[in-house]
Amino acid sequence: MHQIITSLLETDMYKFSMGQAIFHQFPSYMTMWDFKCRNKDVKFTPEMVEEIRSQIKSYCELSFNEDELSYLKKIEWIKRDYVDYLRLWHPRFEEFKIRATDSGCGLEIETFGTWANTSFYEIPTLAIVNEVYFRMANDYGELYKSFKERADKKVAALVDGTWNIGGFSEFGMRRRLSSEAQEYVIQKILDAQKSGGFKDSYFVGTSNVFLAKKMGVKPIGTMAHEFVQCVGQGDRKHNPAYSNWFMLEAWVKEYGVLNGIALTDTVGTDVFLRDFRKTYATLFSGVRHDSGDPYAWGERLIEHYKSLGIDPKTKSLMFSDSLDFERASAIYAHFKDKARVAFGIGTYLANDTDVEPLNIVMKVTECNDGPVAKLSDVEGKNMCKDPAYIDYLTRAINWRLEHKELDF
Repeated sequence: MHQIITSLLETDMYKFSMGQAIFHQFPSYMTMWDFKCRNKDVKFTPEMVEEIRSQIKSYCELSFNEDELSYLKKIEWIKRDYVDYLRLWHPRFEEFKIRATDSGCGLEIETFGTWANTSFYEIPTLAIVNEVYFRMANDYGELYKSFKERADKKVAALVDGTWNIGGFSEFGMRRRLSSEAQEYVIQKILDAQKSGGFKDSYFVGTSNVFLAKKMGVKPIGTMAHEFVQCVGQGDRKHNPAYSNWFMLEAWVKEYGVLNGIALTDTVGTDVFLRDFRKTYATLFSGVRHDSGDPYAWGERLIEHYKSLGIDPKTKSLMFSDSLDFERASAIYAHFKDKARVAFGIGTYLANDTDVEPLNIVMKVTECNDGPVAKLSDVEGKNMCKDPAYIDYLTRAINWRLEHKELDF
């Protein structure tokens, strides 16, 4: 099979956002990551696993070139010392454990090493796994044909105003059908936007930095759950119920008012709002929704901004949870006069075919030799290998929420 990842820029933008803060503030942190396939009927064959191993090994032979580094230098918040670090950096195949298994989905992947290294492995690994599976388990030509037909219809529905979604970005790299499919749908959107535009929608950019550079659009992305988990829970002296506070403090230290969309659901939005007080709510340009009821979440954030004396119309509500144009259009209609509304749309744009897409993730499960956890606003998105730690974290959060008068 052709090499799937051909550039170290081919990852999501938030890996560079988080990566710079990790490099400056948490260079010694060690992490372990685990792959998980949530589909119950998917089985990776030994041949697929061997191809995945070969593709990851080829990825690990890449380095940044000067043209790529020059592109990164132009991004307002990227600092020169971080670019110099990236000049020396490359993935290490020794930090991967990849094997075929008789149980589960038939594939196990673990990565382990410094957080500055392992954070970068997530997105390319998932893109490789996804593309290998769909090329080897199906007639890829027929899948790609159905993908293009569906993509064409989606874009046409934006053009004629069937769906109106305001500002939106493409977030599909981790679960894309293939690299050519992701590029196809972005180009289709760009061509439509340039030729006649959409009624009440506009394309902002893509999370894929390589394609953003290649296609002349904005790279989009700020932070992921890993940042809250590792910053808030990686130091055992920290109370994990304050994970968001430690995250917000580190992010503002790194970026000030730049590059600020906060993710609310890593340990639940209830406790996030305890830390998202006036200073942080003012400095951050907005918040991102990734689990739970989007309408209840949006209304709650709007009321929170109002309670702090902040006009919610000056803040962004970004939605990124399992979206399609129909859902985004309804959410946009509900909130467009209440706040700035934006969408990050992934699998629906990058892997909508006649075959059900994979629901695969690669999550950090340990930091500094101890467990970390994600407790999102819906239980199905939780991930932790240690039930005792989940119990401890849940009790810490509940105690804090029950004793609000003790917050300071």
